[in-house]
Amino acid sequence: MSHPLIDRLVTDFDWPRLSTMHDVAAFVAAPGAHCLFVPGDPRRNLESADVAVILPELHMTFQRAFDCAVVADAIETQVRTAANVLKTPSLIFYRDGLPLGGIPKVRDWDDYIARIPRILNPRAA
Repeated sequence: MSHPLIDRLVTDFDWPRLSTMHDVAAFVAAPGAHCLFVPGDPRRNLESADVAVILPELHMTFQRAFDCAVVADAIETQVRTAANVLKTPSLIFYRDGLPLGGIPKVRDWDDYIARIPRILNPRAA
């Protein structure tokens, strides 16, 4: 089950929808930092659509310091378990194929602004 605001990340922003764990591994192994959006079920969790609106704003605010993809329903549980980020919706950040950390649920804007640099650059924090 998807939602128009989640689908727009794929259709309007051209972010990939990762449907297999192989897709995930290939995406996060590419050079640079990456953010996987794990939406969860938007029918049961109204925060999923909120994060779908927030993520493009974060992407621009951080001057595209990370690229983004949407995780398909079929592999959400595997992705969350592998990264040890168990709640949805969640943003899970990677570099060199390894999870750096995640931000579950909807947060205040200031929380995103504080946490993302610490996740992406743990030595600088």
